[in-house]
Amino acid sequence: MRRLAEIPESFFRPALADVVPYEPGKPIETVQRELGLARVVKLASNEGPFGPVPAALEALHRAIGDLNRYPDGGAYRLRAALAERFGLDLAEIAIGSGADGVIGQLAAAVIDPGDEIVCGWPSFPSYVIDTKLRGGSPRLVPLRDGVYDLEGVLAAIGPRTKVVYLCYPNNPTGTINAAVDLDRYFAAVPEPVLTVLDQAYFEYVDDPDYVDGVERYLKTGHRVLVLRTFSKIYGLAGMRVGYGLGSASLIRELGKVRRAVDTTLAGQEAAIASLGPESDAEIARRARLCAEGRARLGEILCENGFAPLPGVANFLFAQAPCDAAALNDALLREGVIIRPMGAFGAPGAIRVTVGAPDELDFFAAALPRALERVAAIGP
Repeated sequence: MRRLAEIPESFFRPALADVVPYEPGKPIETVQRELGLARVVKLASNEGPFGPVPAALEALHRAIGDLNRYPDGGAYRLRAALAERFGLDLAEIAIGSGADGVIGQLAAAVIDPGDEIVCGWPSFPSYVIDTKLRGGSPRLVPLRDGVYDLEGVLAAIGPRTKVVYLCYPNNPTGTINAAVDLDRYFAAVPEPVLTVLDQAYFEYVDDPDYVDGVERYLKTGHRVLVLRTFSKIYGLAGMRVGYGLGSASLIRELGKVRRAVDTTLAGQEAAIASLGPESDAEIARRARLCAEGRARLGEILCENGFAPLPGVANFLFAQAPCDAAALNDALLREGVIIRPMGAFGAPGAIRVTVGAPDELDFFAAALPRALERVAAIGP
């Protein structure tokens, strides 16, 4: 007879008691299997609709023969390529398993029990989860009209605040602060505090008021860690490669808590190849198509009674005109996976990723039927 030993909650660190794990979107295969659907479109996790760039595909093919070897734990060649791209030193580049891998490194390096972080809310859950895992306390500042309230963030900073996270554009709302407001924030933030400027969606944004945190803040002496990733426009979400750009003293300490082998050989090779000049035109094309798709997605939502926020990344956020959880379930039955925003602190809202044109057509046909299904069920 099968019998496994139960481990009581008292066995684990007390800090875990208040931690709610990150809730991933459902995989396409799971939804197809559970609901018996011929086609499922995933518009939930902000992946790009395009795969790796051609140079990355070639690099992946070349790497296959070496998959029996461990990758370079220090990601030397990738860090060197990033240093050259950004005009930084190798010692100013941290590599992680996605940008959230660097967030985890930072929490491990700086958060002691009782320390605090400040961020807007709703925002990226890893800021909160990784802080709580270390026994720290997050101070959550409500968004103002869907945008980070930078005055409120500054007011929330206390004597035990170690880190301020600014999600820019913010996930899940897709909004940005004006450059002048960011400048005021960086001029006012107390010097002991480290600001993390999370620019995971940097390459998608074409708003002229959007700033490059590396050039505007890091290189001008501000205490900032800028986050970027290969998961989005570069089409490498499945490879899990992100990075942080900061001072050598900060990056050195992050290296002390990084796992010995944090990114895969294939991921490193694909990321290096993605940075080549031959990929620039393709990245620009993807950004243009995303802008067109974002406009189309906004039209679909507005035509069905939503009022999406003016997002600038590859997704849109909107309060649902009905129960968001029920709408999510109804859309699943239509073959569309979106992300309800309860885990992000906005239980009445949804977030929808910009998909390929045919995926948006599929969503446009499914959404009215899903809304009718919810209305038929009633409150």
